[in-house]
Amino acid sequence: MQLGMIGLGRMGGNIVRRLMLNHHQCVVFDANENAVNSLATEGAVASKDLINLINQLQKPRAVWVMLPAGEITESTINELGKILEPGDIIIDGGNSNYKDDVRRSQELAPKGIRYIDVGTSGGVWGLERGYCMMIGGDKHAFDYLEPIFKSLAPGIGSIELTKGRDPNQSTAEQGYLYTGPAGSGHFVKMVHNGIEYGLMQAYAEGLDILKGVSQDIIPSERRYDLNLADITELWRRGSVVSSWLLDLSAIALAEDPQLKAFTGHVDDSGEGRWTIMAAIEEAVPTDVLSAALYTRFRSRQDHTFAEKLLSAMRKQFGGHQESKKEK
Repeated sequence: MQLGMIGLGRMGGNIVRRLMLNHHQCVVFDANENAVNSLATEGAVASKDLINLINQLQKPRAVWVMLPAGEITESTINELGKILEPGDIIIDGGNSNYKDDVRRSQELAPKGIRYIDVGTSGGVWGLERGYCMMIGGDKHAFDYLEPIFKSLAPGIGSIELTKGRDPNQSTAEQGYLYTGPAGSGHFVKMVHNGIEYGLMQAYAEGLDILKGVSQDIIPSERRYDLNLADITELWRRGSVVSSWLLDLSAIALAEDPQLKAFTGHVDDSGEGRWTIMAAIEEAVPTDVLSAALYTRFRSRQDHTFAEKLLSAMRKQFGGHQESKKEK
């Protein structure tokens, strides 16, 4: 299939590469001309602007927007809404607020432009591992684009099938799923990221306790100098707390056992906040997820080893760099 991609950053560029490896044609655009030229040397079709990108796509056109949530995504989708035609498809694969998806879908519908929201998880590892995708919006557009989603997804791979579950009941086992109307994909991804905050916080606090047991305030007979890199590696093998986040923690600690490269300043990209807001609206208690979010807020004032580990995990799975501390 053919796909237009706008935004060639950490994930957008690798999405294009994975699609090209699976013999799809990608027409690409980014404000960074070097990013466009780099992918052009790998086989993508370069565009100089949005109009040029649209003109190089066959109808019905499918354009994937992979930009940071907020004004840049909003303005890009607004511009596409002016130049695309009935039957064309806009895909937002970033981390937009699901309420924005609902509004956009309603605004584009009278023009006959179909809208798809794709909650995309996989970070900088997606080229190799594939992307887990939670997909909302126009069902006919999803059906048309399914070859794209299938190529991007991890597939069943080596993960065991769930006992008692029919693998043919949906595409979930393949790593992508149509979740329902506009906004539902990003809603599922939003809660996914809220859970991610909580899981990361649990690992970070637990490992901070293991590190702290070597302090002088602990009685000498209960004072242990534990190797955290070895312990995380141990837990990866047969432990009930094994996970990809633990894998990434083990990588970070193997590279930098004291996490000296990190200050512990932990940003949040919005989804954790939106998850808590949704919980309040639904009257669902979210003690762990709320505490994990508030810890990120506090990390911008003073830092612990646990927060350094949170920052290290964010760099491992998403390539996120620490924000510079404001003076």
